[in-house]
Amino acid sequence: MADQALVQSDRWTLWAPVAFGIGAALYLSLPAEPLVAVAFLALAAAGGLVLAVSRWSLGKPLTIALTLAAFMLAGFAAGKLRTQSVRAPIAPAGGGVRAIEGFVVDVASPGQGGPRLLLAPIQVSGLSAAETPIRVRVTLQDDDVLPAPGTVISLRGMLNAPPPPASPGSYDFARDAFFDGIGGVGFALTPVREVQGAPPPWRLDLEMKINAARWALAKQIVGEMGPESGGLAAAMVTGHEAFIPKEQVEALRASGLAHIVSISGLHMAIVGGFTFALVRLGVAAWPWLALRVSSKKVAAIVGLAAVGGYLILSGAPSPAERAAITAGAAFFAILVDRRAISLHTLAIAALAIMIFQPEAVTEPGFQMSFAATTALVALAEAWPRPAKEINTPWPIRIVQGVGVWMAASLGASFVAGLATGPFAMQHFNRVATFGLAANLLVAPISSFLMMPALAIGAVLAPLGLGGVPLAAAGVAIDTMNTIASTVAGLPNSQLIVPSAPGWTLAASFIGILWLCLWKGPLRWLGLPLALSVALYPRPPAPDAWIAADGSTVAVRDGGEAILFRPDAKLFAAELWARRRGLSVPEDGLAIREASFDCDRWSCAPRAGAAVPRVAAIMTRRASTIERKLPLFCEWAEVVVVRGEAAPCPKALTLTQADFARGGSAELYRNDAGWRVVWAQDLRGQRPWTGPSGSGG
Repeated sequence: MADQALVQSDRWTLWAPVAFGIGAALYLSLPAEPLVAVAFLALAAAGGLVLAVSRWSLGKPLTIALTLAAFMLAGFAAGKLRTQSVRAPIAPAGGGVRAIEGFVVDVASPGQGGPRLLLAPIQVSGLSAAETPIRVRVTLQDDDVLPAPGTVISLRGMLNAPPPPASPGSYDFARDAFFDGIGGVGFALTPVREVQGAPPPWRLDLEMKINAARWALAKQIVGEMGPESGGLAAAMVTGHEAFIPKEQVEALRASGLAHIVSISGLHMAIVGGFTFALVRLGVAAWPWLALRVSSKKVAAIVGLAAVGGYLILSGAPSPAERAAITAGAAFFAILVDRRAISLHTLAIAALAIMIFQPEAVTEPGFQMSFAATTALVALAEAWPRPAKEINTPWPIRIVQGVGVWMAASLGASFVAGLATGPFAMQHFNRVATFGLAANLLVAPISSFLMMPALAIGAVLAPLGLGGVPLAAAGVAIDTMNTIASTVAGLPNSQLIVPSAPGWTLAASFIGILWLCLWKGPLRWLGLPLALSVALYPRPPAPDAWIAADGSTVAVRDGGEAILFRPDAKLFAAELWARRRGLSVPEDGLAIREASFDCDRWSCAPRAGAAVPRVAAIMTRRASTIERKLPLFCEWAEVVVVRGEAAPCPKALTLTQADFARGGSAELYRNDAGWRVVWAQDLRGQRPWTGPSGSGG
């Protein structure tokens, strides 16, 4: 054991960002918001620990423990200070129809309801200037023409606070919106009208001009390549996903290739690495220059510039920012004569990201990205490096090179898949059965043809010279789509995996990090923890689910979820069903009608149906509630009323007041009756949860 500890003498610093992240995660998981003074006390305590370590000889074990404790306290403080810095008004829930006038900041990725815009409101009816959110995201009608960023528009629509979790304990979308500065979401009820507005502030004006250039480039790429391949190309270059057909997205998800659409580490690595290799080759090809400058450092500087340019071109979403910081750390390591790809460089990058965005520790993109990257770098460290033969015939060298490349690709894809598996299971509840094979087939296409061709095409397209590289990228994208659709069409290509208890994800993350950061055979102690999400028994699935506003209900019938209103809150219902390992049948209406008697605004079980006796009135209209409620109260065990109503004498009754307080709910039937689990009780009272379960 002493020898094992001695081997780690140069690696304990790798745990500093882990400790920092644990501190940030502890802050974000609190049930109530601490005072700002607590953050300053944590910082003071961290400084005191660092001072004690530097002033006194405390022995190495205690020094390491106190230093990591200081980083943990600093992470906690960073989380609180970040929350204070981004606080902004949040639209009240249930505000009704409002007139909204504002600048189009960007064209957001489309949602399930249709195309969306990110707006900087100029004015919102019913809200004072102090109550108006800084940014709102609005879903447009399907036939609306998307206005370009920088346009001033006017519309009438519903505006609410960002949505709370779809079900108790699930991912909190309102927290993401809070840290992104989005204080309201809604949908347009009228067509968008362009209007005249006052000049925007210079920062907003600059942001909109950049986004307008990105939008114009995206439309140009789609125009030159066509909608089939152009939509994906535009998404990978500019971050705009508005042109991707839904069928392509589903095929990419089912085949395990959806990560290619989101601009993240893969894209930054290919763009930065391609630029680095090209510049270094160019310097080496010019003997006069090669004798006077370091080709490696010149290439690193140009690579940094390429990564920065790509970050701006992509619209700087959070995953792209994190990837750019990681790539930047690697290039900076080259400039100061350090190893570009090492666990220490990765640790510095992770720490830098969490200092500026401590909330990233809760985001699936950050978790999956750093788990995969850490595993790949650890694999590179452990990869055997045999001595190179001298004067080997070139045919043998080619065969050996292909063999090594295939082994490295297989090992890298396998290790990255294992590292990201727990997060895919827990957050997305999907396992792409043939994802490893699909990624192995697509990796050389994306690395050597698609991304380099798109990078060259994006630079040349504004000059009218992007035809050839974009055509080459189109061939690569078409090939990738063919692979994705073929893999997605295989039997059982995608499995639904219910979520494990929340603590298992943290345990898996720590286990993966232990496997990667610890040297020697004791690293395998992390394996049981790493497998927590995969192997821990799943809790029993609930018998029913209710949306956060009571507008729809789903009940469990064996392994299927029966939706009372398949046309309402479908996204939230499907998220809940996947999280609990339930399938939503394609012929949902027929299955519902077999067990429930439903009209537009109410549902009740049919006599003799072997389903939970849950009845629902999914409207606030008083006349409908008065007519339906007495009948439902007589024989239902649970009655859900979206509006106001008196409780039933015999049945569990959930009304508008309950949803306003508790948000979405899960119902469990047991011998003693019904147990209700509310989302708001698990969220606590934080700045992003608002005063009620609706997030308002």
